[in-house]
Amino acid sequence: MSQTALAEQYGLHRVGARPGLFSYLKQTWERRDFILSMASFKMAAQNQENRLGAAWLVLKPMLNAAIYGTIFGVIQQGNRPPDYAALVVVGVFLYEFFSNSLIQGAKAITGNRALVQSLAFPRIALPLAVVVEQVFSLMLSTVVMLVIVLAMGHWPTWNWLMMIPLLMLYTMFNTGVALFTARLTVHFRDLTQILPFVSRLLFYTSGALFDVTRIFAEHPWVIAVYDWHPIYQTLVIARSSLTGTVSYDPMYWLYLGLWAVVALVVGFTFFWVAEERYGRD
Repeated sequence: MSQTALAEQYGLHRVGARPGLFSYLKQTWERRDFILSMASFKMAAQNQENRLGAAWLVLKPMLNAAIYGTIFGVIQQGNRPPDYAALVVVGVFLYEFFSNSLIQGAKAITGNRALVQSLAFPRIALPLAVVVEQVFSLMLSTVVMLVIVLAMGHWPTWNWLMMIPLLMLYTMFNTGVALFTARLTVHFRDLTQILPFVSRLLFYTSGALFDVTRIFAEHPWVIAVYDWHPIYQTLVIARSSLTGTVSYDPMYWLYLGLWAVVALVVGFTFFWVAEERYGRD
């Protein structure tokens, strides 16, 4: 019997070895307080040097909505829907959640290299903390978004409650995205420079700033492609729930649910299988 086998027989394992799936999930759950604390700390630290502090969490998407809405509103002119302002507000506020999860999730491991190399804990806690931080920001921005929609004359209805399951699915999807990019960046550091451009491209093409059915009315095949776009599905369902002026295929819920589950499972598996490599590459 080798020394390694003898050590394993007595419950000793190689330093940094990847634990089994259920053990890994258990360890991650045991670190939930650490994940929440880290998310809260980063959220506070990110804005403590600014005079307006956490207000920028909602001011940024508000300014983006105002600027992009004005520019794209002028460009579209006759193709603007009647409720264009609400369309842009919902689109920009919700896309911010995806964009931050994508970009900040990519830095979860590489940006905490000292922590990864010095302490033993499930590395997945780091990208999860990023997503939790974005969820905290989303909670604040959602309140502001609802106030803006209300100010535009859209009174609350029972459909507003559909935002709860919608944001849960959206969070699952973004968690998978963050886990996926967190590992990719460990192998390809330059990805952190590329992802902002990817995010911008997705923003301009996601339907956050325009009505897809109006712009591509003469190209139904393009609309058919958008019917499978998870971000577009999220935005359309949200707009319909909050304003009641947008219609969508009820199958969007099924499609988005599949996207959320697949993204989370694939992202988790992709991240977990490389657990041993974090802090070594």
